[in-house]
Amino acid sequence: MAIPSFVDRVSLEVHAGKGGNGCASVLREKFKPLGGPDGGNGGRGGSVILRIDPQLSTLVDYHHQSQRSATNGQPGQGKHRSGANGADVVLPVPEGTVVSDLDTGEVLADLTGDETEYVVARGGRGGLGNEALASKARKAPGFALLGEEGDARNIQLELKVIADIGLVGFPSAGKSSIIAAISAAKPKIADYPFTTLVPNLGVVKAGAITYTVADVPGLIPGASQGKGLGFDFLRHIERCEAIVHVIDTATYEPGRDPVRDLDAIEAELHAHGGLDDRPRLIVLNKVDVPDGKVIADMVLPELEARGLRVFETSAKTGEGMKQLVWAMAHLVEERRKEHPAPSAERIVIRPRPVDKKPVFTIKKMGDGEGGFVWRVRGEKPELWVNQTDFANDEAVGYLADRLNRLGVEDELLKIGAEPHDAVAIGAGAHPVVFDFIPQREIGAEILSRRGEDQRLNELRPATQRRRARDAEYQAARSELMGDDRDADWRRIHAAELDKLRAGEGDDGEGVEVNWVGHDPNEDLESYTEGDDD
Repeated sequence: MAIPSFVDRVSLEVHAGKGGNGCASVLREKFKPLGGPDGGNGGRGGSVILRIDPQLSTLVDYHHQSQRSATNGQPGQGKHRSGANGADVVLPVPEGTVVSDLDTGEVLADLTGDETEYVVARGGRGGLGNEALASKARKAPGFALLGEEGDARNIQLELKVIADIGLVGFPSAGKSSIIAAISAAKPKIADYPFTTLVPNLGVVKAGAITYTVADVPGLIPGASQGKGLGFDFLRHIERCEAIVHVIDTATYEPGRDPVRDLDAIEAELHAHGGLDDRPRLIVLNKVDVPDGKVIADMVLPELEARGLRVFETSAKTGEGMKQLVWAMAHLVEERRKEHPAPSAERIVIRPRPVDKKPVFTIKKMGDGEGGFVWRVRGEKPELWVNQTDFANDEAVGYLADRLNRLGVEDELLKIGAEPHDAVAIGAGAHPVVFDFIPQREIGAEILSRRGEDQRLNELRPATQRRRARDAEYQAARSELMGDDRDADWRRIHAAELDKLRAGEGDDGEGVEVNWVGHDPNEDLESYTEGDDD
């Protein structure tokens, strides 16, 4: 399948890199028994960046390669070594590219100006190592934070051609012929409708002024509703500083005349929206044809009566082309004075709430039959949960301290949460579920082995219930079997102990048995072998 040469709309899936995990390490050197924590931070994940390239005029590079990913950051290491940052992925796009979110439809950026950049997917921050987590209360943390996940987005890139002058009109009105006559562009020209299937660009020079001219193909009545090619290409005229109507004065189609053609195209431009403030010029083309000249002379007074500036031209003979070039240059010069070109800037959009909203929200969820859960949502709690290594008890305790300082525990108690209720924190369909155990002390030195937290040593309610059921089962079983089985077991123990006392071991030597406050007839676990000598 051939790849088209002009692509002005593509969908793209972008993934930023994940931040590297922090390192939990303790300095170990000779003559330094208490070297302290020396774990470095993880590296930042690579970002996906869109950058304007003035040499590009199409989005064809992303037509068949619709996924782009940046690299992950490297984890931190001991001896105060931070991980390397992930490499950014820079995607060149033509000027005039509009970036929008496919899932929400929100316009994220409108890229104009040379070298302008937009960070469309931000790389995840690296996790802090235990060196950065050390404090007066926790001098030697036995844990580190995990790196953040990078942004992942489905975006749409839509190109709106940057041109100073836009030529609009019915098919075969001579728009491509005019561009070929006034510039070095070589568009395809033929005598059948819809010869032009993509916008053509031409660079025109008039004295010290250089400007670009583009034609918008496929405009017919109903173009703004999808008829012809206008639905796809009307957007290319949105950035034009002025609009030039090219009207065919020599058409043989019934029911058409220059005034009706002008009104029909103006109606489509008005329906598309956003173009009513652009200055207009009217070009009555093909006056080299005898009938065309007659019709142009007939409608000229009516068009001028509307306050429009009209030019009679012929792209074939060059009649009126010079005057048209200078008139367009004058319009461009005036518009550039009113609207100077934007300067290059690096755009990073990070939306922030307008109103002061709570840092987190708590909602009670559940149907009452299968139980309920307190669902905690918020940027900080969800970020902290993602940064926590749940295989490390001390890291879980640190998370509990952070949530307590944020006020999650107080809010749960305020809205009626009971001890051992289920609390879910995290985005998506699979959050992390905790048992709510309030009244935890925070800010104190954790005096336990590295990687553990004494506050988590007590049994979970589920474990307590399971052990209680097991104890009931064992009691019921003993009651059912009676004492006979225990008497037989004691007799077997006594026989084995008699052999040990008599010295009937495998090697024929006596064995000294030391009893430590137990009846030798009760078990076999209370003896130890004596020394041979």
